[in-house]
This record gives sequence, structure tokens and C-alpha cells, in this order.
Amino acid sequence: MIQKESTADKDQTPVFQQTMLDFSKINLLKITFMKKTLTLQILLTFLLLSSFAYAHGMSEAEKQTILEGGNLQFLKIGATHMLTGYDHLLFVFGIVFFLTTFMDVVKTITAFTLGHSITLITATLMGVTVDYFLIDAVIALSVCYIGYENIGGFRKLFKKSPNLIWAVFIFGLIHGLGLSTRLQQLPLGEEGIILRILFFNFGIELGQISALCLMVALLFKWRNTQFFMQISTVSNNGLIVGGALLFLMQMHGYSHTIGPDEFGFPEDSHLHAHEKMKSQTSVPGSEYRNILQTEKLQLK
Repeated sequence: MIQKESTADKDQTPVFQQTMLDFSKINLLKITFMKKTLTLQILLTFLLLSSFAYAHGMSEAEKQTILEGGNLQFLKIGATHMLTGYDHLLFVFGIVFFLTTFMDVVKTITAFTLGHSITLITATLMGVTVDYFLIDAVIALSVCYIGYENIGGFRKLFKKSPNLIWAVFIFGLIHGLGLSTRLQQLPLGEEGIILRILFFNFGIELGQISALCLMVALLFKWRNTQFFMQISTVSNNGLIVGGALLFLMQMHGYSHTIGPDEFGFPEDSHLHAHEKMKSQTSVPGSEYRNILQTEKLQLK
């Protein structure tokens, strides 16, 4: 009997070892997958940041197009503006990340749409503007907020998460103010201004819906994989890191803005802004040195 048990143990040992080996391989694959995903996300983040240093700028070509075109041009620029406004897109990606039903997506996106439409329309009609670097910095913090919410950060701090719909609506108001500030950089004119604003806003919604369809499809595919929780951890921590980087970039841009109505880096490179700031900054006692240099030149 003892001999049989020992023989059985011998027979089971290779099976047990093989099972443990399989588990080790699976864990190794998971770790490798997470590392590759994180690396890819970091690379994509830096590519985005280097390609679009500031999210909402209107080019001179777009301004000229507006001058020559009609309301449909506002529609086109609104859609393009949303599709290239990666801080808005990151926020939308975060708010739909864990929404699994169609109605949840509709309710949440509707709250965001109402929020940014209210401030976009009213602020533009009333001529209310804010510094675009500062408003974009707050928008960047909204990306951090939604990433932190998705990893359960607020539940750990307060035992209960803030109401998502209300949070999205409030952040929508802030996003809309940023959109309005950018829209007011364009020559809107006096006649037909309401239609121009509405067409721009409609373009924003079209761009948002297009991006949203792609996001929902991608998230649906991810949820059907065994790595979804790992993807969630990497993605939402990536939102926090990406939002923080955007915040630092916008604050850096704000500190380098020379005039209230210009972009911080409209010229060839970062160095130009530093040179202008340096030339416009008076050094204590410099006026006396300039007088002495002038007198010396006159004596010569």
C-alpha cells in the first residue's frame, strides 16, 4: 500500500510541475504584455505631446478659411478642432472607460455635451474669455481627475466616489469655456454670429461622436480579453500621467507668454520666447549703464 502511494506520488509530480510551469508562463506573459502596453502608451503620449504642443490653437490657414467661407467652414473647423483636441478626447475616453450599457454612455456624454455647449455659446455671445493656457491647464487636471476616479482613488479617500454625471457636467462647463476662448480668436462678425457659433458647436459634437464610436468599440474589444484589468490599470494611470504632463506644459506656456493675446510659441523655437522675454525684462541699474555707454560713444 505504501509502495503504491509513493508510486502515485511519483506519477503526479511531473503533472504538478508542468502545471506550475504553465502558470509561470502565463504570469510571465501577463507581465510582458503589461510592460509592452505601458511602453506603447508612453510612446504614444510623447508623440501626441510633441505633435500638438498646445491642444486648441487655430492656424492662420484656418482663420483665412473662415474669412472666405460660410457657416459650413465653422462646422468643419469645429469637428477638426475636437478630433485634434487630445485633452478633450482623453477626458471622454476616461469617462466612458467603465460604462458598459448604451444608456450609461448616452447619459454621461449628454451631461458633458450640455456642459460645454452652455459655456461655449454663452461665453462667446457675451465676449467672456480667459487665458487659454490657464483654462487648458484646468482641462488637463480634469483628465487627471477622471483617471484617478477610474482607479478607485476617491473611493479610498472618501469611502464614496463623487457623482460621475455631475462631475462630468461641471468639467464640461470648463471645457466649453476653453473652446469658446479659442473660437473668439476667429473673426465672428456681427451678422449671423449665432449661426456661426451653433455650426461650430455642431462640428464639435460630430467630432466627439466620431471619436466616441471608436473608443467604445475599442473598449468593447478589450473587455472581452483576459487582460482587461491590466489594460485598465495601465490606461487610467496613463491618464493621470498624461494629464499631469499636459498641466505642466500649459503652465510652462503660460509663464512664457509675452502678451495677453498671443500664443506662447508662435515662432520657430522655444528660444525666441526666452530672447523676447529677456529683452523686455529690465535689469536694475541697466538704464544707468545705457546712459554711460551713450556718453562714451558721443565722446568718441
